Amino acid sequence: MARNPYAVLGLAPTATDAEIRAAFRKLAKKYHPDRNPDDKKAEDKFKEVSAAFDVIGDAERRKKFDRGELDEEGRERAHPFGNWGSTRSAGGGAYGPDGGPGAGASFEDLSDIFSDLFGARRQGGAAPRGPRGGDVRYRLDVDFLEAVNGVKKRVTMPDNRTLDLVIPPGLEDGQTLRLRGQGERGSNGRGDVYVEVSVKPHSIFERVGPNIHIEAPITLKEAVLGGKITVPTVGGDVSVNVPKNSSSGTVLRLRGRGVAKGKNAPAGDQLIKLKIVLPEGGDKELEEFIRNWDAADANSRKHFAGV
Repeated sequence: MARNPYAVLGLAPTATDAEIRAAFRKLAKKYHPDRNPDDKKAEDKFKEVSAAFDVIGDAERRKKFDRGELDEEGRERAHPFGNWGSTRSAGGGAYGPDGGPGAGASFEDLSDIFSDLFGARRQGGAAPRGPRGGDVRYRLDVDFLEAVNGVKKRVTMPDNRTLDLVIPPGLEDGQTLRLRGQGERGSNGRGDVYVEVSVKPHSIFERVGPNIHIEAPITLKEAVLGGKITVPTVGGDVSVNVPKNSSSGTVLRLRGRGVAKGKNAPAGDQLIKLKIVLPEGGDKELEEFIRNWDAADANSRKHFAGV
């Protein structure tokens, strides 16, 4: 028998919506199958936590549960004088004396509350009693910029079904998307599909948290005199001002040009590390100038003394 969803999440019935979301995030991360491989207890706990959130994580379903209209498993309670005929539930399922209401399921992006992106709330009541279908695990490769900016992908399941998968902006390498009710068939409905996303490396961009790092080559003239250069960002090319007398290793910051984890989340920054590149094959005039340039003999390694 299912436990009270508030108790599963370690909350009182007076908990706020924010407290419910925070408790779910914490417990789902703790018991996620990817963090607890081959741990049946953790897997069962993860499913229990997800089921509890499915009941009280949605405001309307929570109200129904609090009024006693849904049981601990999210099924609509039969009216004590209800009729035993086939009645259509809110989600399109039917119920009778031998089972609860039928269940519909959809994929819902919950990246705003949980970095592992579990999704989908029920549309209607819970599925009938009986064994649930098995879960399916799938690995999907996406390009770097697709993960940063978001993309819609069509994936083919082992049974040849095709599913449209929305990759939300800001997805990180190794994160998991959950497609609820899209796994193997069972008498209690389908299991879930867990899609682990592998982000391909980029030849120019490197992601560190919400920030993007690149190395930008500049000429000796640009380093000494300064000037504007064009650099790529994950949102397109931009013009950047190189200060006078910039050394290799100087880092410039473009605020808000990094990665935003979600539509309304603030974006990180792009950090540009300058690298002075000399002309290929050498330059005789430059060599002659350096030989006659007194400042070229200045010791830039004085801080090494006494080490």
